[in-house]
Amino acid sequence: MKTEVSEIADKIYRLSTFVPAVGPTGFTFNQFLIDADEPLLFHYGQRSLFPLISEAVKRVIPLEKLRWTTCSHVEGDESGALNEWLAAAPNATPAHGQLGCNIWLTDMANRPPRALKDDEVLDLGGKKVRWLDTPHVPHNWDAGLIYEETTGTLFSSDLFTQVGPAEPTTESDIVAPAIAVSDRLPFMPPTPMTEATMRRLAALKPTTIALMHGPTFKGDGAAALNGLADHYAKSFA
Repeated sequence: MKTEVSEIADKIYRLSTFVPAVGPTGFTFNQFLIDADEPLLFHYGQRSLFPLISEAVKRVIPLEKLRWTTCSHVEGDESGALNEWLAAAPNATPAHGQLGCNIWLTDMANRPPRALKDDEVLDLGGKKVRWLDTPHVPHNWDAGLIYEETTGTLFSSDLFTQVGPAEPTTESDIVAPAIAVSDRLPFMPPTPMTEATMRRLAALKPTTIALMHGPTFKGDGAAALNGLADHYAKSFA
């Protein structure tokens, strides 16, 4: 296996590892590096993949330059290598929503975390990242996503999950493949909050959606998010 590095927006890098042993067609695991005056890593990845992913980051920046780390929610592929990153990047501060800090990050991280309020913006110097509380979207009570405002990039975690290998970017439909996967693998049980959360994300009108499992989408992000919201809304129709 190897971790591929692709620039998906200005100074935003997709770190992608295809793991063929997962499922019948393999699975892509993506982390994202935002290079700025204070660089940020979104998703830590599994501990088993840390050597590959950390070497990929070094192709872009030295690890000691990393200032922020965060993830969507507590789960192996999102947060497994948390403390490996904190050890390798001594100047990085782990960040998460207040709820996530309360229920797991403060206890699990080897360094005190920074709690982010809903809609709080971190000015990274050249890039601005907004934290969005999204409980149970894609899943887990602590879930949250980030939106990079200068490039219109939404980091969507498990939303729009696809299986199999994936090119770095696509302009093709990501809604139908996501629905097909969620129908077969119901990883995101819809709640009464799901549709409203998806509509809120659509209102950001992202032009790039950085999928954790699949390609990065370039195009009308609002239409894609509203399409997925329509799908989940049927559960409560």
